[in-house]
Amino acid sequence: MRISGVNIPDDKKISISLPYIYGVGPFLAKKILHDTKIDPEKKAKELTPDEVNKIQSLLDKNHKIEGELRQIVKQNIGRLRDIKSYRGVRHLRRLPSRGQRTKTNSRTIRGNVRKTAGSGKRKVELK
Repeated sequence: MRISGVNIPDDKKISISLPYIYGVGPFLAKKILHDTKIDPEKKAKELTPDEVNKIQSLLDKNHKIEGELRQIVKQNIGRLRDIKSYRGVRHLRRLPSRGQRTKTNSRTIRGNVRKTAGSGKRKVELK
């Protein structure tokens, strides 16, 4: 099943499946189901086309999701970069922008990924 251009898993409950849409979390999914009077315990494949249309129209009317939300987030980050704020500079340098430490963590964001940890001993070359 597709809602807002996203494939929703059929075998999961609809309250678990809706957060697969970017911009819809668990709380918003439960609120949507409450507003549309759909049972949250129902599986996604058991929904009627009418119920799917209710969910789709509610999402389109009241919430920013998927492409529109991604575009807004990208514009916000771009604005921070343009005004050279601290957070914008952190985004430019691809470093954590919310105060996390960088001495030991944030390896993946910095590109310093170590595959396996060695024993620390150097191997002696055989002659």
